[in-house]
Amino acid sequence: MADTPDKPSREQAEAAVRTLLAWAGEDPSREGLLDTPKRVVTAYGDWFSGYDDDPREYLARTFEEVAGYDEMIVLRDIEFESHCEHHMAPIIGKAHVGYLPSGKVVGISKLARVVETYARRFQVQEKMTAQIAQSIQDVLQPLGVGVVVEGAHECMTTRGVHKRGVSMITSKMLGMFRDDARTRAEFLRFIDVGPGR
Repeated sequence: MADTPDKPSREQAEAAVRTLLAWAGEDPSREGLLDTPKRVVTAYGDWFSGYDDDPREYLARTFEEVAGYDEMIVLRDIEFESHCEHHMAPIIGKAHVGYLPSGKVVGISKLARVVETYARRFQVQEKMTAQIAQSIQDVLQPLGVGVVVEGAHECMTTRGVHKRGVSMITSKMLGMFRDDARTRAEFLRFIDVGPGR
């Protein structure tokens, strides 16, 4: 993760992990936990690497030689791992992204990178869904964008109400995906969200 003037040092972050271990009732100096602060800080660098990336940059390189293709483009089942900003617990799920191009398309791996960048930040699923859709709309300026995100929230399954097997679905529809029921229905049919598909 990039260092900024206000950002705590790695040493401070490791000290914070030792404090949490002690608060939980552990002895941070015991053999099995000696390297835990280093490992946790390294893991955080990976889990929250999305703060170092600008998802809009991934969408900047487009292709216009598409032989007149102007139908819906859908990338489904983009797996992601995120963390809820309320409890710092994992959110594991899939995102489905579709758009109607208006003369230019983007490489499909770039759509997955946009999802990944927003997921690798502390998130609320509703906000993440809207961020993905809006960045695609802003950069590609397609006729419409549809994003559906399915997520299992560990903050609900491992604490609190302890309900397993529950997933949350959020969607953001822009342009024709919002205004035209047929376009929206086609997108939802393509992604076929839900169990048993």
